[in-house]
Amino acid sequence: MYQFTYGGKNGETFQLAEAKDLVVVRTVDDAPLETLSLSTQSRDIVQSLLPIAAFPEANVMVYRCMATDDKSATAMRNAARKSLSQEDGIRFAGRVLKDPATGSIVVYTENIYLQFKPDLTKKDCEAIMAKYELKVKEDLGITPNSYFVSTPDGTGLGVFELAQKLLALPQVEACHPELVRERRFKFVHPMQWHLRETQVNGVTISQHANVEAAWELSTGKGTTIAILDDGVDTTHPEFKDKLAFPRDTVANTDDAQPKHASERHGTACAGVACASGTGKAIGVAPDAKLMPIRLGSIGSISEAKAFKWAADNGADVISCSWGPEDGAWWNLSDPLHTRQARLPDSAKAAIDYAVEKGRGGKGCIITWAAGNGNEDVKYDEYASNPKVIAVAACNDSGRRCVYSDFGSAVWCCFPSNDFFEPKLNPARPKTPGIWTTDRTGKNGYNSGGINAEHLVGDFDGHYTATFGGTSSACPGVAGTVALMLAANPALTWEQVKTILRNSCDRIDETMGAYDANGHSPFYGYGRLNAQMAVQNAIAAGQPKSDAPVFKVNGLVQFNLTPNAPLVNDVAVGEFPTPERLLGLQLSLEPFHPDLHISYKLMVKNMGETATGTDGALANAVDKRRSVVGVSISLSGPLAANLKVKYAVKLKGKAKWSEAENGAWAGSADAKKGATVEGVRVWV
Repeated sequence: MYQFTYGGKNGETFQLAEAKDLVVVRTVDDAPLETLSLSTQSRDIVQSLLPIAAFPEANVMVYRCMATDDKSATAMRNAARKSLSQEDGIRFAGRVLKDPATGSIVVYTENIYLQFKPDLTKKDCEAIMAKYELKVKEDLGITPNSYFVSTPDGTGLGVFELAQKLLALPQVEACHPELVRERRFKFVHPMQWHLRETQVNGVTISQHANVEAAWELSTGKGTTIAILDDGVDTTHPEFKDKLAFPRDTVANTDDAQPKHASERHGTACAGVACASGTGKAIGVAPDAKLMPIRLGSIGSISEAKAFKWAADNGADVISCSWGPEDGAWWNLSDPLHTRQARLPDSAKAAIDYAVEKGRGGKGCIITWAAGNGNEDVKYDEYASNPKVIAVAACNDSGRRCVYSDFGSAVWCCFPSNDFFEPKLNPARPKTPGIWTTDRTGKNGYNSGGINAEHLVGDFDGHYTATFGGTSSACPGVAGTVALMLAANPALTWEQVKTILRNSCDRIDETMGAYDANGHSPFYGYGRLNAQMAVQNAIAAGQPKSDAPVFKVNGLVQFNLTPNAPLVNDVAVGEFPTPERLLGLQLSLEPFHPDLHISYKLMVKNMGETATGTDGALANAVDKRRSVVGVSISLSGPLAANLKVKYAVKLKGKAKWSEAENGAWAGSADAKKGATVEGVRVWV
């Protein structure tokens, strides 16, 4: 077993086991193995090698060694290492590690992420690195003393022991080998119905994110969206004249083009976020600049370099539609569903850097695809990081996509494709997927041709109609954030996250399992409404003296009518047969980060047991109870200039009882008072 630690000295230590039937191969000049001139012995061995994983940033392939009549898989692995290592066209053939719990492949390099304490001088850092014969490959700059270093040639698996020894030094905060896992994109696999109500194949689709309406207020001009992915086809007509600081953090060049035949995912994501609309697709933020950044596999140092590049070069929003390997969404017993995917210290520090240093200290906003495993996102430390926005996927019927990950970390959802699976999703999708840009040529999702239009894309192969997954949902939210920041550039990353929470439409009320705070494990705070998000961003930027006119809206619970709509200054509860008030769920419109509404209920014989703020539900819980008093108040910098007034209808009383700014309407005494049967609120 080989150990490594994420989280610094007090972090968690993990173990990896040797995969005895796998071999990792790197060729000279990255030539395909099958094209090399090999010895007879090596050619015979190659016939028994099955390629199963590629790691383009390291230019290596992992092969499974198949057993033969006279040799086991392990014996074939040993023979492959010995024979291939002697070939002129091969740089190395080495061991592969795996996660002992799930069997997931892990490729190690002889490189280490090394983070010294911030008060250490550069000279002291260099002295320690020299002592252990470490060579600085990059001074990362994501913390005051963070380095990507190489160990002496031939260190091999000794890199694990060396990293643990370095971590034990008092001058070191974090240290771990560069461990690369195969990146899995948040793409599953149905025209631009996600932007506005439209018809697809003769069917009206209305489950959109209200993006077209938002364009009357903002189109994203002046903002930059970084797409961290497998590269972007920067020659695509939809990205003409909108590129900003492209980068390949694998090759350390300014060419963010895809480098391998399979790299098409980033082009589709970029189109969802900010395609210009000059051709056959338009992004959520069509006037935003695009910063395409090509990065490598999970755990590679290119992750950290990508976030720093984005933050240092003016990215406002960073979109990540990738993550660790998901379990199979259709197989509920897949062990990968509960495998904890850890966030390397290098990536964590880089994310922190982007959030703390980006946008001149206001912070880059990072959106992340929640995942496509039909599993709890808490097992993915990338998407569940509290400094990012985890995005789930909802479908063309306004319900959860069957594959979409769920859990407390989900912040919001955005429209995407879906699948028909009788046991898990009995409704057939009405659309083939999300229409977006595609890598041109034969390596895209759509290679073009007759009948391609509306089935898989366009005739020329420049667009695909079948993109989807949380991979598509994530850049949709990133584009919406760009619309918000173009309307109000002063917003901090935390303010943006709060505004997003208050700019969602609750969908699927019956099955959404929304809690008292208005959060659903499947949809977060709901499906993002782009128009509302931009309106709220604008309102948040208005001077306090010019604050907008606020209204109170929400829902009122009665014993027989659980979700009665409340509209500003309109009485609720005048039913033919009187009903008992049981709960309130109030919010202010438009949302403003400097103004909040809170409310309390006096429950008979129980006291002030029900409280809520900004859309959270306050209720008596026990439906047999009676509410005898209501108190509502405003807080925040804007509250001093405003009054909230309210009135309650009491059982047996003809005149409504009025109060304002936190005073009790009805009874302030839990031991006495009449039952509240109606309520009215206004600002």
